[in-house]
Amino acid sequence: MKYDSILGAPHWEPRSRPRMPMEKRAAQFQPFDPLEGYEETVTETARETDDERFLDDTRIDALNAELAVLLSRIREEPTVTVTWFEPDSRKSGGAYRTATGPLKKLDEYGGVLRLADGTAIPFERIFSIHSPDAGTDS
Repeated sequence: MKYDSILGAPHWEPRSRPRMPMEKRAAQFQPFDPLEGYEETVTETARETDDERFLDDTRIDALNAELAVLLSRIREEPTVTVTWFEPDSRKSGGAYRTATGPLKKLDEYGGVLRLADGTAIPFERIFSIHSPDAGTDS
């Protein structure tokens, strides 16, 4: 046969350098990922976002009236539940968030409502406000 002369021969060993340890040899055969980041991209693309719902003028006027009532009672730090739209930083759309806590400040110049825990909510993103302490509900 063609290979009979080498079938029983010992494995060839280089004489000029020692054999590579098995741990280092295994590192040469690590899996190759030609699509690095693909799974993260698919996951991000599949992540759903909500569309922002815009309020009509009547609803905006009602929210402004509620903010005025809360502003008049700001020293009492009334407890409020606020729902607002938070735009997504990576894709179009976003999510509606809700937070409840004592109202710390209504920054009219900055256009931001601040809760005692530090949550800052832009006026133009507010969807609804409810405050049992101040008697508001929108």
